[in-house]
Amino acid sequence: MDQLQPLNLPPFPFKISDGNGQLTLFDEIRKKHIIITPEEWVRQHFVQYLINQKKYPRSLIKLEGGLRLNGMPKRTDIVVFNPSGKKILMVECKAPSVSINQKVFDQVARYNITHKIGLLAVSNGLEHYYCTIDFNKQNYQFIEELPDYTGSANLRQ
Repeated sequence: MDQLQPLNLPPFPFKISDGNGQLTLFDEIRKKHIIITPEEWVRQHFVQYLINQKKYPRSLIKLEGGLRLNGMPKRTDIVVFNPSGKKILMVECKAPSVSINQKVFDQVARYNITHKIGLLAVSNGLEHYYCTIDFNKQNYQFIEELPDYTGSANLRQ
């Protein structure tokens, strides 16, 4: 099944079930079984990457949080908080078949008008882009790698 294609993220031994012809996996964050769509496959891998490789605390990760943009309800894929509740990272996940292009970055930028988060990531599971936002200077800078939670004091404060 192409939904479970290998990604450019570390593999993880998900608990996958096949019920009525639909593959599901247990989402450790939301504590329930989720139907595996291509985007969900990327989201779940990215969450495990954040937890296992980058050491972001599981308890500070929220999936599919709601927001309103121009009066319309929208959903962010992954938002990470620091211990005091400040949003420190937003991740937008796309299916592997979706190219990461200007339209995707524009979507993340629109969402971030509401959130005002200084660290953004965009991934389709194959390509990953990271950038920092300086709201005072009104600019952004792409960075090569996502900072570790433990090694970045500015993320934790």
